[in-house]
Amino acid sequence: MLKKILKIALIVLASVVGIVLIYVAYVFLSYSRLDDNLQLEIREGNAKATAEAGEEYTIITNNVGFGAYTQDFTFFMDGGEESRAASEESVRKCIGEAMDEIDSHKPDFILVQELDTDSTRSYHTDQREIFETRFSDYAGMFANNYHSAYLMYPIFEPHGASNSGLLTLSGFEMHDGIRRRLEISESFSKILDLDRCYSKARVKVSNGKDLVIYNTHMSAYGGSDEIRASQMNLILGDMKEEYDKGNYCVCGGDFNNDFTGDSVPTLNGGMTSDMGWTQPFPTELIPEGIKRCTDYTCGEILPTVRNCDVPYKKGNFTLIVDGFMVSENVEVTYLENIQKDFVYSDHNPVVMKFRLK
Repeated sequence: MLKKILKIALIVLASVVGIVLIYVAYVFLSYSRLDDNLQLEIREGNAKATAEAGEEYTIITNNVGFGAYTQDFTFFMDGGEESRAASEESVRKCIGEAMDEIDSHKPDFILVQELDTDSTRSYHTDQREIFETRFSDYAGMFANNYHSAYLMYPIFEPHGASNSGLLTLSGFEMHDGIRRRLEISESFSKILDLDRCYSKARVKVSNGKDLVIYNTHMSAYGGSDEIRASQMNLILGDMKEEYDKGNYCVCGGDFNNDFTGDSVPTLNGGMTSDMGWTQPFPTELIPEGIKRCTDYTCGEILPTVRNCDVPYKKGNFTLIVDGFMVSENVEVTYLENIQKDFVYSDHNPVVMKFRLK
């Protein structure tokens, strides 16, 4: 009898191990990265033909957190519990509130990150389509930066399969849109990281130059100092090259580091953090002719992201990771980290007004 029980137990164990091995093989064999320098399809909309030097324009960036992050949402990769949004209704409500806030600023350019198109975690809601329908007059360009196999973790509420990316909307016609691939870790953690990238689009300026709009979402999980430096060097080098040609550069998005370099201690009572995505912005990498935009019009350091280990309340750990970089031939006339108390995303939007010199 004991031998029979042991035999059954061994068969069950072998079956479980076999299923696990098959699943691991499926995840790794299905893993792939998109090529570098991919041409992106541009939706025309009803955009204007050219921008004008000297005119003031408004741009806004917002990581919308795949429509999941209400104030009570916690995320398993931040030490929290949830891996999916509460419901499809909640997703649509969060995305709707994000669009309402963006629209209230009447921006000329809109940069959105972590926008799902067909993901388990957001109930397969096509958030790109929702945005493009709302902002149908804008030219549009989408770059996929997360396309994963079905992840069976956490066990009781798997994160599932994901398809997500960066959406750039422009009140001016965009041309020659490309997707640039960013370096990521090649270890096991690559399964949990995104297919990191930035998108790059050109808008013609009436003086014969180009306004180059960058949209980026850099690594938060599984990266290293070397990988973060590689990602930053690629986008900064690209901006420098465009600036040296006489073009205007505006780069916005989620940089996944302490964008001002001191927002962690400033916003959290002097504390420090060893999390990779909270490390100070590597100012030593910024080339001549390119600058961070940290001269906030209100004169205050205000947060753009919360850590999602616990539900949000004032006093939780926050910092600045979202913002803009521009070339020296772009004059910033207004800059604000909009305080929405993280009601529809774990990120607050950032709005900037600028002129092309």
